[in-house]
Amino acid sequence: MTQSYDIIIVGGGMVGATLACSLGDTPLRVAVVEGQPPRPFEPGQPLDLRVSAISIASRRILEGVGAWNAIASMRLCPFRRMKVWEMTDGTEFRSRDVQYPELGYIIENRLIQLALLERLDAFDNVDLLCPARPGRIDYRPDGSEIELEGGTVLQARLLVAADGGRSQVRQAAGIGVTAWDYEQSALVLTVETAYGQQDITWQRFTPDGPQAFLPLPGPHASLVWYQRPEEVRRLQALSGGELLSALYEAFPRELGDVVQILDRGSFPLRRQHAQRYVKAGVALIGDAAHTIHPLAGQGVNIGLLDAAALAQVLASAQREGSDIGSLKVLKEYESMRRRDNLTMMTAMELFYRVFGTASLPLKLLRNLGLSLAQQLHPARLAVMRYAMGLDGNLPRLAKGEPLVT
Repeated sequence: MTQSYDIIIVGGGMVGATLACSLGDTPLRVAVVEGQPPRPFEPGQPLDLRVSAISIASRRILEGVGAWNAIASMRLCPFRRMKVWEMTDGTEFRSRDVQYPELGYIIENRLIQLALLERLDAFDNVDLLCPARPGRIDYRPDGSEIELEGGTVLQARLLVAADGGRSQVRQAAGIGVTAWDYEQSALVLTVETAYGQQDITWQRFTPDGPQAFLPLPGPHASLVWYQRPEEVRRLQALSGGELLSALYEAFPRELGDVVQILDRGSFPLRRQHAQRYVKAGVALIGDAAHTIHPLAGQGVNIGLLDAAALAQVLASAQREGSDIGSLKVLKEYESMRRRDNLTMMTAMELFYRVFGTASLPLKLLRNLGLSLAQQLHPARLAVMRYAMGLDGNLPRLAKGEPLVT
């Protein structure tokens, strides 16, 4: 059986599902292919290990597609302060300085995906195929075909890769990547704290790598411990008590008392950027287009901006009667996102390199820079606004505007 669509989105995670929701109620027929449905939410279930820091721009996108209220009705943790330091007090960013109630929100990835996929039920023009996996992807510039593992064949003018860093769609389209591995891995811990819900996220730089604290709902937090891969493997193998002792020995006093470690996991750090985001009949979004160092927690946010930008370009092209799969149309999306994403990736790379050396003179300069950042109010506000998604070349949904005008 063959089913025809205007657009096939391979990957129904946070980014792919956001694109699909953005195109809901448009004349475009959309199919979303997702391998695994997220586990349903229950109020008493343990917190997930995988969480994201969601910016104000991302909240606006999620509001614009009608998913935010469902996320907020489950659980999230707003943060109003963010502190960064190494040897000295460093600098602290506060939401009140930019006259916003929050800087952002820490939210479990599954809950964002769950709200988005549930939202798809409201759109007659979007079909969610889940669980479903591509068995064969036949990319063609004038229209592609996907055969699912069960034998169903899908055809569409435009194929969208939202299937992660090892994207099958990107490979089928013959788009290469520039990539390298960092000499670090991240150990991620969900912990129960001896104090109530916090409104601050902080990051301290050490000679071995950064240590980060992300507040979670209630007396909980997510800790991210960047270390050499072999050290992360050693830490992950420790018992709960041994790992807790290692935390107290290595983390700063700002951590406070931790009651217990509830969950743990690790992942290697890798930078990857597609050599192009589009070809005729195909477009890449999210991790299929780029993976970024997680230092500033911008990975999901730039992916959601990709989705909002592509949706804007496609909806405008459809309204104007243009070919949504043409290279000319898709280049508009690439011009909106590739340079901005590369700027963010380069900034994170520079941050990693500058703070990754133990040179004492450079360490003193780093700390001087962090201290000056606290005193230079206009510069600090500019950084905050950019990170929150309040400034820059933003798609309409990220500014709280309709998809098309």
